[in-house]
Amino acid sequence: MASDQIRQMVNFILQEAHEKANEIRVKTEHDFNLEKQTLVHEAKLAVQDEFAKKEKDREIQERIQRSAEIGQCRQKKMILRDELLMSLMKEASSKCKMVASGTNYPQLLQKLIVQGLIKIEEMEVVVYCRKEDVATVKKIVPAAVKEYVEIMEKESGVKLQPNVTVNEDRSKDLPESSNGGVKLTALNGRLVCDNTMLSRLALVNEELMPSIRAILFPEDQ
Repeated sequence: MASDQIRQMVNFILQEAHEKANEIRVKTEHDFNLEKQTLVHEAKLAVQDEFAKKEKDREIQERIQRSAEIGQCRQKKMILRDELLMSLMKEASSKCKMVASGTNYPQLLQKLIVQGLIKIEEMEVVVYCRKEDVATVKKIVPAAVKEYVEIMEKESGVKLQPNVTVNEDRSKDLPESSNGGVKLTALNGRLVCDNTMLSRLALVNEELMPSIRAILFPEDQ
């Protein structure tokens, strides 16, 4: 009788142990599966984040490369435009040389001297020119002074008596690169009026550059 009770108790304990073990196994499997799902989900998220980061980095690199290519194209475009404008300036400069060898050049020199005298507004003036223009300038200075005096007398009612001389120091003659024209100085060289063909061309180029660009490069307007 006692042995039956003991057997029943043992069986009960064993059953309880089996049930407890089964509960532990089920809970362990559940926790394991839950942890596995969590780890898999986190791994997926990490992979997605890494992919998104790499994709973003790739897009950034593509934008940087595209921006660099656009910058290079613009730079090449600007270089080509500058070369074109420089070629136009060179062509215009060669035209100035042709003007300086034309039959109307003496009259142009006279007008440039008169204009210089009006601008410089001094009574003691020295005129500089190219070596090859010295004889012509000396010849036209009296007429230029006369024209200047008449203009000033008409405008102000005062008859001026300017002393205008031509530079005698051949080492100070204007260079050939000036393309002709004159340069007037006063006050021992402190006051200068550059009326060379080169300076006039530069002035015209500066004034007309917006219009020239609009004609040559209308797509920028």
